[in-house]
Amino acid sequence: MHNNGLRTAVLLGALSAAILAVGAWLGGGRGVQLAVLIALLTNGVAYFFSDRIALSAMRARPVSEVEQPALYRIVRELSTDARQPMPRLHISPTMQPNAFATGRNPRRASICVTYGILQLLNERELRGVIAHELSHVYNRDILISSVAAALATIITYCSYIAVFFGGSDDDEGPGYIGALLMMILGPVAAGMIQMAISRSREFHADESGAMLTGDPLGLASALRKIELGTRSLPLPEESRLTSASHLMIANPFRGAGVGRLFSTHPSTAARVARLESMAGYRR
Repeated sequence: MHNNGLRTAVLLGALSAAILAVGAWLGGGRGVQLAVLIALLTNGVAYFFSDRIALSAMRARPVSEVEQPALYRIVRELSTDARQPMPRLHISPTMQPNAFATGRNPRRASICVTYGILQLLNERELRGVIAHELSHVYNRDILISSVAAALATIITYCSYIAVFFGGSDDDEGPGYIGALLMMILGPVAAGMIQMAISRSREFHADESGAMLTGDPLGLASALRKIELGTRSLPLPEESRLTSASHLMIANPFRGAGVGRLFSTHPSTAARVARLESMAGYRR
């Protein structure tokens, strides 16, 4: 918990230092003054609105108990068992089976499931997925993950701004400066996520979630189905999605292209093997 808070502070501090350095390089003293304002704004947006940015990336909407009584029952039961506040629930309209948690802490957490995962999984498997996401909340993974996602989104969109400020003399394209910034900022955003997020967090959430439900094989079965579903219905590698992809329970892309830069997921086979070992399963 403390480690994730420290890593969040370091991440925000590193971004601020980079913004100040760029401001000094481009505009000297006046550039630094403007950079300070940009850094404060960026950090504030990343910290206080990271959950909204992640939910917006998946076009998620709040869902009521009347609409999804079974989902509410599962989340309420697991939250009660864990003696933790119940998070807000959202649904993304995509047919790809996936889920993620976001927010600053357990009292301000949100869990989002896709329409596709509700159609694909049975209740036992869905309980495993929800327990996994709740474990991210209780392990305090979501603070660093959500802030990293927000920062990556902001940095990625800066690449589009670079096109206008780095235009060529004949206005026929972004020019060398804009093109260079676009090439640099994408990997920088991915690198920030890779440095901030440890792949071991997925193993920890799998284990904690399995302990919460008492059913490791339920989550293992869900992970197998989700992997097949994400392969058959991959999401487009758009900037709004790549920056938030590490939040999801499974990599939403095919595993090629720019999405690979943002991947922080261990293999499904390794995760299933660990869960089967917890259950004492022998092949």
